[in-house]
Formats: sequence, structure tokens, C-alpha cells
Amino acid sequence: MPLPRRSLLLAGAAAFAARAQTGGGHAGHDALYERLNAPGRIDRPAEADVQSLFDSLAPKAATPGRWTPKAPLPLPRSEMAWAVAMNGRMHLVGGYGEQRVDRAYHHVYDPQRDAWGRAAPLPRGANHVGVAVMGDTLYAIGGFLEQNRHPDPECYAWSAREDKWRAIAPLPQAGGSVACVNFEGKLHAIGGAIGDTFDTKKSVDWHLVYDPQADRWTRAAPLPTGRDHVGAVVANGLIHVIGGRVDSFHTNSNLHHSYEAATDKWTMRNPLPTARSGHGAVLVGQRIFVMGGEGVNRVFGQNEAYDLVRDRWEQYAPMITPRHGLGAAAIGNTIYVAGGGPVNGGAFQSAVHEAFTVA
Repeated sequence: MPLPRRSLLLAGAAAFAARAQTGGGHAGHDALYERLNAPGRIDRPAEADVQSLFDSLAPKAATPGRWTPKAPLPLPRSEMAWAVAMNGRMHLVGGYGEQRVDRAYHHVYDPQRDAWGRAAPLPRGANHVGVAVMGDTLYAIGGFLEQNRHPDPECYAWSAREDKWRAIAPLPQAGGSVACVNFEGKLHAIGGAIGDTFDTKKSVDWHLVYDPQADRWTRAAPLPTGRDHVGAVVANGLIHVIGGRVDSFHTNSNLHHSYEAATDKWTMRNPLPTARSGHGAVLVGQRIFVMGGEGVNRVFGQNEAYDLVRDRWEQYAPMITPRHGLGAAAIGNTIYVAGGGPVNGGAFQSAVHEAFTVA
């Protein structure tokens, strides 16, 4: 299926991409960063060098893997919350960009062409939108209408065949930064945050289940500890929820729980070596890779993987460019990590795009 709609943005030469990804060149058209409070491209902010952290307490993997630069996003953006792979392409929706926090962007990356295109934008812009894929349908769940606050209950489904969104049953309660996965034919929306102001914002332990056939939400066993900005993946018949924050990145968590539908129970698992939030979590083979994220005056470059067979964490090659609020998705055995903030908080966005492979 060709890239859906409008404009296809082809990649530049590999040498240019490598130079640009590391912040080379002059600020301007080629720069890959932008401030939230002022227009105009800039080079990597100086604060990013101070805040970047790469050290991991996990043992080193025998084969560390490697990162390579890829075609940058069409524009700097962050706080999409997550990304999804669908029909061999990566989709990013919503987030911050161009001095607003309620963008309706829908960018699509084709790894075969190393190129970005655009698909139908969200019906309403938001940040920290939960996303999941079932077949040829991409679901967008909740999100924040203001900067990491004022959650929205609205949910939508995008058809790959028609390049159109339609409204589906809204969340029972408005929530943002809700982790979403496709599990046994239903969409599980887990955790998240509520609150219209920074003072009232708090994490929740919700576990909501959407049935696309009935177009309705039900409730399952709540997450043992309410948190948001988590990583969530499905592996070997279980949902894994990893890391995240309890109300704020001042109280980041290294918790790792798995959920079994047959018993409707959560189980504590081997914890994440580096507590963080706003990270990516991606399954490749029998390993869950967790990369990026933020903390207090920290942006993590650690790339740690949980071995499902051996029940242990290992550290792999760290990110070239640490970021949080990024989009991460696996296509084949390659993990693509696009966008995100190079400094903790939402002051800066990036168009940086890098890929990780183990072999």
C-alpha cells in the first residue's frame, strides 16, 4: 500500500543526516530543534549536554547493537507519548510542535524509502495521546489539551484503507498519557493522569478495556500502583507495564508489572534498572527494549532490555541523542525512535530520528 496521502518527504543524503543528527552546521533550516515558546529552528540546546545521562546499572549485553541516523521528522515535535508500527510503517500522532501543545499531526515513516509522509490529522489536537493498532485500524485514546494537563475523554479510530478518522466511544473518564496495547482482540488502556492544573494533576491506576465490536469500555483489575508516562508492550500472552511516574517525574518509578487476562491479575516482575518516565518500550524477539525518558534535570540515553526467557535486564548501546516524550516502534528487528525533547520538560522539541539494531 502506498504511503497515505499528500506529501512525501524524501530523506537527505546519509552524510547530511549524520551531521544534522549530532547538531552540526548552523542554526536555521537544517537544525533539528525548536523552542516551544519561540519559532525558528535551532541547534541542540546546551542544556541537553548537561542533562544527558548514559550510565546503566544493568550488566552489558554480549552484543550491544548499534544506532544509526535516519531521515529526520518533517518538523521538531515531542510529547506524542508513543508511536505504533502498522503495515510496515511507523505512525506518530498528536503532541507538541510549532509553538503549540495541541497539534493534530499524523506523520508516517516508511523505512524502505527512509522517508516521511503525512496521513489524515487527528480530529482534535492533543498531546500524550494513547495509541494502539488492531489490523488496519489505528486507535487514538484520550490525551491532554493543555501542556501535560486538562485531559480529554475523546477517542478515535483511523482506517488505513480510507485515510479517515471516526469517533468511537469516549473514555469513561478523561485521561492523558494512558498506555494502550492490543491484547487478545481488545484495546487495553492502562494508567494515565488526570487533573486540569499542575497542582491537581495525579496519576491513576485505571485499567480500561475497549471492545471494538461492541464499541464500549469495561474495567479490569487496576494497575497495582497508579502511574503515567509508562512503557507498555504485549509479550508471550502477558501485558508488561514498565517504569513511568507517580504524579511527577520527581517520583519516577522502576516498577515492572505483568498482567494475565485469564486470572485478571497483575504480577511484580524484575524492575527496570533505570527509573524513568516518558520513555519508549518496544518488543523485539524475546526482549523488551526500553530507551530514553526523563527525570529531574535528566534526559536518559540508556537502552536497557528485559530478556523474557532469562528474566533479567541488560544494557545495550545507548542512544546517540537522549530524548523523552518520543515515538518508538519496531519494524522487523529494527527499532525506530523519532522526535522527543532533548531537555526535561516541554521547552524544546526535536526532529531527530535514529534507529537501533541488535545485529
